Amino acid sequence: MKKTLSLFCLSFLFFGLTSISPSNDSKPKLSDEVLELAKEVEPKVIQWRHWIHENAELSNREFKTAAYIAAHLKSLGIEVQEGVAKTGVVGILKGGKLGPTIGLRADMDGLPVKERVDLPWASKQMGEYNGEPVPVMHACGHDTHVAILMGVAEVLSQVKNDIQGTVKFVFQPAEEGAPAGEEGGAALMVKEGVTKGMDVIFGLHINSQTEVGKVMYRPNGIMAAVNSFEINIKGKQTHGSTPWTGIDPVVTAAQIINNAQTIVSRSLPLTTAAAVLTFGKIEGGVRSNIIPEEVNMVGTIRTLDADMRETLFERFRTIVQNTAESNGAEATLSIDQGYPVTYNDPQLTAMMGSTFVEVIGAENVNSNMNAITGAEDFSFFQQEIPGLFFFLGGMPKGQDPAKAAPHHTPDFYVDDAGMLDGIKLMSRLVVDYAEKVN
Repeated sequence: MKKTLSLFCLSFLFFGLTSISPSNDSKPKLSDEVLELAKEVEPKVIQWRHWIHENAELSNREFKTAAYIAAHLKSLGIEVQEGVAKTGVVGILKGGKLGPTIGLRADMDGLPVKERVDLPWASKQMGEYNGEPVPVMHACGHDTHVAILMGVAEVLSQVKNDIQGTVKFVFQPAEEGAPAGEEGGAALMVKEGVTKGMDVIFGLHINSQTEVGKVMYRPNGIMAAVNSFEINIKGKQTHGSTPWTGIDPVVTAAQIINNAQTIVSRSLPLTTAAAVLTFGKIEGGVRSNIIPEEVNMVGTIRTLDADMRETLFERFRTIVQNTAESNGAEATLSIDQGYPVTYNDPQLTAMMGSTFVEVIGAENVNSNMNAITGAEDFSFFQQEIPGLFFFLGGMPKGQDPAKAAPHHTPDFYVDDAGMLDGIKLMSRLVVDYAEKVN
């Protein structure tokens, strides 16, 4: 009897304990857990964003911003590399499980723009641009990008043991272009080996004319290649009253401008992709009655197709040379290397589409937006490894997009409310991609 009773008691104790012990199923899924953690970190992210905005710094001069980021990453126990591509910071978080190496990128630099937005955390910073003192403002939302990625680092560090693979947090300087005579940006990061060993990379850009809660992206080319150009025209200086005794570079410049506008409209297959050729500056002459010896012009070229870009370059060179020769002038055209097309890998883009829908809802996702002729040096990362770049809504809900100030202007503004979706999406892209490929 005692033996039977003891066996019964042991059985009762065993089954009772197993019934009240938490099962593996009671633990939230990692994909759900990171969304909850994103909500918890949002107030901090907003504070970080305000500090970064108030302390805006120009390209390759992001010293305070870099130190701010590095201190945060170190506080999370993340391995930190500083001074990457001059002022960049890279954080490396090794998960507790085997898996891919996933890159997440945020750009850090502000612009030489004087802020006009009435905010308690408006920038009053000054910097130096082209040798001149200038006001500095985050007029393109890079402050939000940095704060979001700092938040993602905090979220993922809290679930480190469940992460499959390694996450590299890439805080990139000089997206807006390095100062004259310097290297910088994504191209320098690639040159220094940041993408080595990395399987994929994700990046976002907040948008002041897209409503908070909305996301836009597309496969293939999403942003244009950009190339700056410079034209130097040499004529023969003479008195303005006797133009026949000289060679007029001003008239030659005007003819080059007009002739060059036929390249896009008459030489490119515009049903394939868009293209833009813009003259942004003309400089020459000193007074009204002197025809100058030379004129200089600068501008920008935007293309979304590699073959069309080469055609545009070839036609442009021909027009510049032949127009100058027809007037007896000499002209030289130089085109810089620029940025390539920001190209979303089609397979990766299709693979991650469900993440956007699950996180913010199908009604809020535009997965086939029109390509835009703005440019992004995130494209240099995408030349090395598959990448996905998307746009995040930052315009206050209910505002008319036509009345929202565009990027790179004194009145540019994005709402703090837009950043939570950024934290959620970047965190989930890591978790979901690792699960899909493992």
